[in-house]
Amino acid sequence: MRVSKEQAASNRERILKAASRLVRERGIAGVSVDALTEAAGMTHGSLYSQFGSRERLVEEAVAYMIAAKGQEVPDAFALSDYVSEYLSAAHRDRVGSGCPLAALCCEMPRQSKAVRERFTAGVKAMTGWVSGRIDSRIRQGRRDEEALATVASLVGALVLARAVSDPGLSEDILRATRNRLDA
Repeated sequence: MRVSKEQAASNRERILKAASRLVRERGIAGVSVDALTEAAGMTHGSLYSQFGSRERLVEEAVAYMIAAKGQEVPDAFALSDYVSEYLSAAHRDRVGSGCPLAALCCEMPRQSKAVRERFTAGVKAMTGWVSGRIDSRIRQGRRDEEALATVASLVGALVLARAVSDPGLSEDILRATRNRLDA
């Protein structure tokens, strides 16, 4: 039985949403095709008919989660508000819906070129967004450098805050990085 174009698009979206959440929660290596199809309520056949391979699904899921996360940030959001929200305990604890860069950065060196290219596009997009919120009186090259350092600080701090077993240290990492970026 053939599915309509609308149903195929709906199925694709459902698979990408499920993959986006699971990949952030469990990591790329920790998500099987069985887990993806179960989470999306789909069959193996529908997953493979949509994406052709698990690798292609991962590639598209990385692009999807980065684009979706980028759309969540209001255009008028000030950089200081973004930093405060990004480096919050709530964001740290919401791995499945949090920043895909922080969730996946440690896995990227072992991924295919196509997956890494999607991830790289996300890093560039986040850096561009941050650069656009840095004081316009600062020359562009300096703003871009400041934006890269800010993105590296944000992602690195979130990764460390999630990784440590000491809740106090985790909070200290977030607070210290917020304070440094606000200075």
